[in-house]
Amino acid sequence: MKFTANEEYGLRCLLRLGKQAPDGSLTLSEISRAEGISMPYAAKIMRFLRQEGFVQSSRGKAGGYSLSRPPQLIYLGELLALLGGRLYDPTFCDRHAGVEDVCTNSVDCSVRELWQSLQFAVDQVVNRMTLGDLLHHVQQLSQVENTLIQVRPPAGDVTNHLNTTPSSVHRP
Repeated sequence: MKFTANEEYGLRCLLRLGKQAPDGSLTLSEISRAEGISMPYAAKIMRFLRQEGFVQSSRGKAGGYSLSRPPQLIYLGELLALLGGRLYDPTFCDRHAGVEDVCTNSVDCSVRELWQSLQFAVDQVVNRMTLGDLLHHVQQLSQVENTLIQVRPPAGDVTNHLNTTPSSVHRP
């Protein structure tokens, strides 16, 4: 399974905006630089996200892009469906019928059952998860990372972190 570049970068751009203060914004060049994508591609993504109502833009010296609604009200299922579509949709079999007008397996198709099951499982996750959930998860990971950095021994320190000395370690 693959996600499209539009899905990946569209989601990353929204996450970047979600990290700003509630009334903060980012310029197109700031988004492009932060996400490592070209200005034209960032412009294309942001234009689409604005047209679909996920972001708003303002002109001027203090202008830029910001979320058009709180992150807790941006559902990932809605976003991903608009950016790239679904993994499986009802027209799937029509598009993959081969050289025939109708798929030869249209009555009893195990592959269709697989795609429907996968789509159902994905929908169960993305239709309940919001951009706010992802932002909260990122904050939690940052806190864990900061804790690990504080616990990590200095470079070159080969002593055990658990305050054991070589003489207190039992060896068989």
